Amino acid sequence: MAGHSKWANIKHRKAAQDKKRAKVWTRIIKEITIAARDSGPDLDSNPALRLCVQNAKGANLAKDTIERAIKKGSGAEAANLQTYTYEGYAPHGIAIFVEATTDNLNRTVAAVRSIFTKSGGTLGTNGSLSFIFDTKGVFTVDNTSLEGKDEENLELELIDGGAEDVEKDEEITVIYTSFDDYGSMQAKLAELQIEAISTEIQQIPKSTTILSIPEAQEVLKIIDKFEDDDDVQCVYHNLELTEELIATLEEG
Repeated sequence: MAGHSKWANIKHRKAAQDKKRAKVWTRIIKEITIAARDSGPDLDSNPALRLCVQNAKGANLAKDTIERAIKKGSGAEAANLQTYTYEGYAPHGIAIFVEATTDNLNRTVAAVRSIFTKSGGTLGTNGSLSFIFDTKGVFTVDNTSLEGKDEENLELELIDGGAEDVEKDEEITVIYTSFDDYGSMQAKLAELQIEAISTEIQQIPKSTTILSIPEAQEVLKIIDKFEDDDDVQCVYHNLELTEELIATLEEG
């Protein structure tokens, strides 16, 4: 089930998230607030909120910050938060999928369009990248929670829960499912008493594109601009993060 080029992208994305922990926390706080607003503050009756809180704990978000985000979900400010997606291309044909949560759509659209156009890219219409990305459930598990479990039997159980792919390194295991099997895998991990560090719906590229180092660095600067925007929650792309590129980034 393992052994394709996504893993380099995962490792780099994890490292990037570690460097931008405050940004990750901001994203999670918004997710908690929206989940509490949409289905109430009770964790037992609100599975979406329960997952958000689980993700928050995995990101080491403080307990009082989590509680404030839940409380905020019942306030007027939360009522104005909406989630939007944007699709387009960076230079050199790299596809970019942006998820944003905002209380001011005009501000967010203007900012996203500006980043695309000023960087030599183009903003497309929603759905224009559907042939490039698959919507997947992505479950990240700390390997310590898998200790003592038979590896072969575990893989069979995960397949039964809808796992399409499993990637593992020294510290974490990442499980991919189809969008439709997202709930099934949640139930399977609970049945196996495995607590995920994070559970997310992500846009995973069906294939990736290799660029020269200078071209790739140009695209990554654009991705950084999106990620630095306060309204942007997640940025997905189909740039192949080769070992050479990752080494160059680590040196820089």
